[in-house]
Amino acid sequence: MNTHAKNAKRFLANEPRADWHDETLWIVRKKRDRAAAAVEEWEALREEASYIKEDALGNLDGYLEQFETEAIKNGVTVLWATDADEFNCIILDIIQKHKAKNIVKSKSMLTEECGLNHFLLEKGIEVVDTDLGERIIQFRHEAPSHIVLPAIHLKKEEIGETFHEKLGTDKGASDPTYLTHAARIHLRKKFLAADIAITGVNFAVAETGCVVVCTNEGNADMGVQAAPVQIHCMGIEKIIPRQSDLGVFTRLLARNATGQPVTTYTSHYMRPKPGGSMYIVIVDNGRSKHLGQSKYVNSLKCIRCGGCMNTCPVFRRSGGHSYGYVIPGPIGSVLAPGRTGGGCADLPFASSLCGSCSNICPVKIDIHEQLYRWRQDLTEQRKTAILKRLVMRLAGFALSSAGRYDFAGAMGRWAIKHLPRCILYMSLNTWGIGRELPVAPKKSFKQWYKCRL
Repeated sequence: MNTHAKNAKRFLANEPRADWHDETLWIVRKKRDRAAAAVEEWEALREEASYIKEDALGNLDGYLEQFETEAIKNGVTVLWATDADEFNCIILDIIQKHKAKNIVKSKSMLTEECGLNHFLLEKGIEVVDTDLGERIIQFRHEAPSHIVLPAIHLKKEEIGETFHEKLGTDKGASDPTYLTHAARIHLRKKFLAADIAITGVNFAVAETGCVVVCTNEGNADMGVQAAPVQIHCMGIEKIIPRQSDLGVFTRLLARNATGQPVTTYTSHYMRPKPGGSMYIVIVDNGRSKHLGQSKYVNSLKCIRCGGCMNTCPVFRRSGGHSYGYVIPGPIGSVLAPGRTGGGCADLPFASSLCGSCSNICPVKIDIHEQLYRWRQDLTEQRKTAILKRLVMRLAGFALSSAGRYDFAGAMGRWAIKHLPRCILYMSLNTWGIGRELPVAPKKSFKQWYKCRL
């Protein structure tokens, strides 16, 4: 069974890549800090965004119905999906109804979550991802390692090799401008031939029935404007009540994600273009169940900025693929156990609980506190590894008594000094993998302190 620890070990085996990944994401985090500091009312915006999302989640049924009503008035076909299977079948039905052969898609974590590309490929339908990072990993048959920077785990030389194989670029070429130009030529042909364009949704405005898609490459616009049929896929939590609320989130999203003042393209789609068709597919896929978990409902406020990943020391050092869940990092570690029925039980432990993720979250999700609560719940549900539960039970036994604590400390100091290395560093000592145990002090802190009273 793959766990975060095992996957992270594989990622860390390439030390230069791990260092580069860590440093690159920290640069993005610092850009975010400068962008946030430049907005005097930043904390007020975070507070307002959190309040708006709380209102939206607390009155979700009403806002969703209002959104559907307004969207239908605008000439949009609104469809509802209970789970991933129903969602995928709905998309297939639309494709078959319009006899479409060429499908382009801009970035959508919801379609990743539902496995849309794989589902359609099994039906003989290829979907071309048009976000540059997504296209790169699609070529490589990989999952995104980050929700905003999906190919952040790759170096330009690796991308150059992929493009040489798939697009016929010069062998050994790794200049980003050259590679981007090659991708532009390749993708433009896909856009011009598209029968259907699929997009994700960043925000859905209940008041107007409008969906908003934020991109830096304009690929959502290219697809929607070129194809006669547009499909927008949204989770139920994407709802915001009013058009006036949108400005709060657009000021926060790009700054917290990449340090930009605003995304290059913030596209509003309200009605089908003349002669075209517009569909909005609203998806639950476990969100209603999550909504009923009062301890974890705040995580549904997430606007997918990826800021928690850029700041998390564990994510930066272990890479997104180590999480084994479609949304990696701190927020993914909160969402995964609830969405998988207690699966991915190791992920809440893949955190230092430093609180940095909560501190920079634009909608003030208490991420590190929710991770801590998941640790408790999953342990009580016996979903965690047996060895982990045993060790924690022994630790609890020792720490609950001053006498037992002192005895355990004395035995630990003795063991470090006298036991052979082969016993100290056996397989049960996971701490000893890749690091040395500290030199044992002659006395405990208590003993040292008493001598000085």
